Amino acid sequence: MNHQWKNRSKEFHYLCVDEFIENTFYARALTTAFEIGLIDFFLKQKEVIPGSLSKQLGTDSRGMLLLLDLLLANRVVENCRDKLKLTDDFAHALNFRDLLELRLTIANFAAHDFLDTFTDLVCRPTQFFEKVRFCRLFAYDRCFHYSEENYKITRRWMQITTTLTKYESQVCMKYHDFSPYRHLLDLGGNSGEFVRQICQRYPEIQATVFDLPLVCDIGRDHLSGTPEAKRITFLKGNALTDEIPGDFDIITFKSMLHDWPEKEAKLFIAKASQSLTPGGTLLIFERGPLEPEGKRWPYSILPMLLFYHSFRSPGFYEEVLKDLRFREIAVKKITLDTPFYLVTARKKG
Repeated sequence: MNHQWKNRSKEFHYLCVDEFIENTFYARALTTAFEIGLIDFFLKQKEVIPGSLSKQLGTDSRGMLLLLDLLLANRVVENCRDKLKLTDDFAHALNFRDLLELRLTIANFAAHDFLDTFTDLVCRPTQFFEKVRFCRLFAYDRCFHYSEENYKITRRWMQITTTLTKYESQVCMKYHDFSPYRHLLDLGGNSGEFVRQICQRYPEIQATVFDLPLVCDIGRDHLSGTPEAKRITFLKGNALTDEIPGDFDIITFKSMLHDWPEKEAKLFIAKASQSLTPGGTLLIFERGPLEPEGKRWPYSILPMLLFYHSFRSPGFYEEVLKDLRFREIAVKKITLDTPFYLVTARKKG
């Protein structure tokens, strides 16, 4: 086990899910255990006689032995007086089951791209982006007009970003105090999950999400029925071409700017600057460059590895903010599954 991941999970508990997605064998076995209902069977029965499982779940007996062996090796289950039960560590990881299952799904999907196109990632980045399937899941060009297919495609990638944001937003709020603000704009705010969590913790904040039309529709559905929904407005638009409303005392970019080339990223930040009130705060919470340095990476990192050429150093954002005459520019590095950077700056009053 790569202990650096275990140490990180002690600070941000949700990261413990990566401990069970260390390699291909363990990830595929755990995925199958979820698929056939084995994990839920353990949750219901607590302790299980191994020989009864194949009959209970309708599987091949030899195949079940192989699966259980892999789950034992991965510390998902353990022997207890000739019976099997979930380990305490894995039971804890199930507190973040949505994230665990998402990490498994996208890692297994991204593995095909890694095997087929890694040479292009190393040698021919432009051709790599043309070939890789995982990155093409995020089809922003399908977010302008409703159709059943566009809705399905958009909702699929938004489920990925929403689940990740559910946990990553907690980290951002740990390192930045949102209590001074009253009017927040999240540019490219996706499903609204980021601002929902901020509004949940800070009841005085009114928030606006600015994003593409179909993204806003799905975002409203996502927040429907939540107590925070009444304080969150979705504003449809294209930040590249449309005017962005003003009078916000904080504007946020959460995992949005890395999707765009430098020219467009600079444009978004400049437009955000115009929409901030004097003395307002601009906040960027983005993944930074991966740092190989001989580290062992878990299998779960594969989806982020495919964005290797997209993640920027915080120095890029610092320079842009300096050019826009922001002051009090601060950078905080936070090591999660990958490096994150929290960049904040105050607009000149």
